[in-house]
Amino acid sequence: MARPAHHGAATVHEKASASRRMAALQHSRGHVAPVHAGRGARGRVASSNNVVTITRRGRHGRLIRITGIPHRYGERFTASSFTDNVDNLILGDVTAGEDPLVRSSLIEALGNYNGTALAIDPSNGRILAMVNQKMALGPGAEPCSTIKVTVALAALSEGLVHADTPVSLGGNYRVNMTYALAKSVNPYFEVLGREIGFEKLKHYENEFGLGELAGYNIPGETLGVYPDHELPLAQGGVGRMCSFGESVQMTPMQLGAIVSAIANGGSLFYLQHPTTPQEIASFQPRLKRTLNIQSAIPEMLPGMAGAVNARFGTARSLRANFTDFPVLGKTGTCSNNGTRYGWFAAYGEGPTGRIVTVFFLTGGRPTFGPKAAELTGIFYRALSNRAYFGQHPVVPIVPAKTDDDDADGADSATSSPTQSK
Repeated sequence: MARPAHHGAATVHEKASASRRMAALQHSRGHVAPVHAGRGARGRVASSNNVVTITRRGRHGRLIRITGIPHRYGERFTASSFTDNVDNLILGDVTAGEDPLVRSSLIEALGNYNGTALAIDPSNGRILAMVNQKMALGPGAEPCSTIKVTVALAALSEGLVHADTPVSLGGNYRVNMTYALAKSVNPYFEVLGREIGFEKLKHYENEFGLGELAGYNIPGETLGVYPDHELPLAQGGVGRMCSFGESVQMTPMQLGAIVSAIANGGSLFYLQHPTTPQEIASFQPRLKRTLNIQSAIPEMLPGMAGAVNARFGTARSLRANFTDFPVLGKTGTCSNNGTRYGWFAAYGEGPTGRIVTVFFLTGGRPTFGPKAAELTGIFYRALSNRAYFGQHPVVPIVPAKTDDDDADGADSATSSPTQSK
């Protein structure tokens, strides 16, 4: 893979042998590559070992062969997307130290969906509210396409690409990072992941907080998992880890901390959840470490904005409920053992400062990333309706001192391989 000498100077090509080797593995537990001959086209279809090849004539008479693994639309989901009793979702939540307007808005947005939602002040790592705390603090789940955020940061940090560097995904199909983030183009991130390599990627993911506690002294929080070994090649290898986060367990807390670092310019704060008025009064930010991503962040933002604003963006459903100010984020959709996951992590450019949100849903077919984005729009609309933004002063984002000396601190929907929401 060629590395660009300067911004936008080169097209990135993956080695042909690697591309061929991975072609048959670009699938989502069988829900992969749409294989179709195009509208109105006539083609010959051949099938061998569940791999389908369509041969047809292109627009200018050239012979075109398209090979892939077809969707299995018959996936059965055993989990429910909805709860019969909303009170059960919030049973046991500790709320005395939360912002009541933020909490009530999160509850309104989540409704009766099975899931969790949290809002964070990225300027200091304070959790403003956390609904269904047991799930938010729990073992987490496959991050689906939200893993692309950290893969993009790693690739930018390595200098492999810039936001507008074309990456060849085979044939004449080339996309850049802005488009790939907005539309969630799986092969793009698989190419980046294979070029970065597992060991280097693991270093970055650990640096960004995966595999360690995101919170500071929050009872019940679990670590999640970033594996010590690459996913076997037969299961997609490091490429699959970078497009769907397969074999990774990410918690909503960890994802919220990462997006907060993007929103504040690189400060990875410990997330803190005050539980009493006294803890609010004595609140002090605790910085885990400063990430060296300051130059990468501006390259990330157009893609995260495009997810919401572009006509092809996977989070465009958010705008059905809220358009008052910009919201930038990333969706994720995948499934595992009969349960479907829907993620959306974002930050809003509010008139009184930024707010980071993470919505994580579990269930069946109605659960997917764009639904989590839609609920995020409901959250912001609810905040606006409660006059939240008129009651809170602008909070400047100022990097805090690292908490190194504190002894208590911890050092697709059925989706195609081309895009997953």
